[in-house]
Amino acid sequence: MTESPTRFIGLDIHKQYFVAVGVNQQREVVFGPRRASVYQLEDWVLRHLTKEDAIVLEMTTNAYLFYDILLPYVHSVLVVHPPHVALVTKASVKTDKKAALALAQLHAVGMLEGVWIPPHAVRDLRALLAQREKMVRLSTMAKNRLHSLLHRNHLVVPGKAFSPEQREWWHDLNLSETEQVMVSSDLDTLEFAQKQIGKIEECLKQKSAEDPRIPLLIQLPGVAMLTAITILAAIGEIERFPNAKQLVGYAGLGTRVHDSGMKHSAGRITKAGRKDLRRAMVNAANHAVLHHVHWKRELQRLEPRLGRSKAVVAIARKLLVAVWHVLHEEVADRFADPHAVAVSFLGHAYRLGVRKHLKGKSALVFTREQLDRIEIGQELEVVRWGSNHYKLPPSQPLSQKE
Repeated sequence: MTESPTRFIGLDIHKQYFVAVGVNQQREVVFGPRRASVYQLEDWVLRHLTKEDAIVLEMTTNAYLFYDILLPYVHSVLVVHPPHVALVTKASVKTDKKAALALAQLHAVGMLEGVWIPPHAVRDLRALLAQREKMVRLSTMAKNRLHSLLHRNHLVVPGKAFSPEQREWWHDLNLSETEQVMVSSDLDTLEFAQKQIGKIEECLKQKSAEDPRIPLLIQLPGVAMLTAITILAAIGEIERFPNAKQLVGYAGLGTRVHDSGMKHSAGRITKAGRKDLRRAMVNAANHAVLHHVHWKRELQRLEPRLGRSKAVVAIARKLLVAVWHVLHEEVADRFADPHAVAVSFLGHAYRLGVRKHLKGKSALVFTREQLDRIEIGQELEVVRWGSNHYKLPPSQPLSQKE
């Protein structure tokens, strides 16, 4: 590979085709514009590109596919965020050729900053979570339609409305032929969606059991397996964020700031980040303010001034700072209660399935290992979970394990 590229090639990508334009370091056009089919990308790359080419393209649906195919054959591949490009280029006439040329010229002068390209493991995790979210929405829509039918016909379900035992009750309702078809369709949709959710969650359990970062997040209040996986899928690699402030900005939980001349003001959160991460942290905060002593006090302190909703969002930001610390330093949260953390670890182990996902390791052994790992609860002997009491194995200091 050469030290610096000799050509800078911009790709304007669409579903069926892409347009390529290349410039040299002086921003003079030396290649294209050329249009080619997306389905012939590999052949096109072999014919036209070399290790002296620096490629730039905007993030689109198939940007990862282009990145993976291009990277072995070229100098570098830069994927950029479209709104960032729009801030730099303002054109009254926009065509595929002009868009590709603008990308190439901006890349040649170093005015573009690339986005992080997640490894395949992170992409797979994001895809699974996105598919689960679709199935949850499908299930919710079916339930809402069935609830609406009950309301229209003044019907009350004797028991849990959507349990398998109630299927016959639904089919025996005295409804019109059209409504009977709709009920049957919605029940089938609900059954399908719940079955798919179960399949996806089983896969997520396996991935959770294999990821040593999950227990670090499980110790935080309001963070269970799905929330922890959502956080990790959004973050990818915590090393990308040198400090907690950058992670907060990535989630869009930082405040808007206007500081010019003698005027300084701070407004609402930016929301300019990953929605899934922001939503996960707000959900965790809603749980934390109900069940954790410290976060209850924080809510009581902030709520009179901000109102409940804004106070919960502020706590979500603080929890995200805690996420950065526990992942970056692999330590216990500074507000952690050893017994509450032990209960979280124990519950997580049982939900994973001891024999299936923890390779036969008992839930109590798993709990003790995780407590020792973050160096809390060494004196804890019994864990109270519901009405049951569980005796933990004795703590083993790290020096003994080594």
